[in-house]
Amino acid sequence: MDIQLKRGLLDVCVLSSIKNEDSYGYKIVRDIQPYISISESTLYPILRRLESAEMLTVYSVEHNGRLRKYYRINEKGLERLREFEDEWKEIEAVRNYITRTE
Repeated sequence: MDIQLKRGLLDVCVLSSIKNEDSYGYKIVRDIQPYISISESTLYPILRRLESAEMLTVYSVEHNGRLRKYYRINEKGLERLREFEDEWKEIEAVRNYITRTE
């Protein structure tokens, strides 16, 4: 898969994985893994980029004596997911054009 396309897909997959509930790194990887290949070393730069873009917020909770970072999507992140849905319709149209049979 094209690296730029995959990068954009990973961003929206991460946002989607925390759309319904806050989550932490390892769980996000586990949730996404069945759909697209991602490792923790790939995930954390994505999370930092999304945080810098103000699409999610971060907070810590103590778990087994250690602090665990949790990620929460915010309105800007939800807006990105809505934009992606519109973009995907355009991508599907291009795919249909490319794979058409005459």
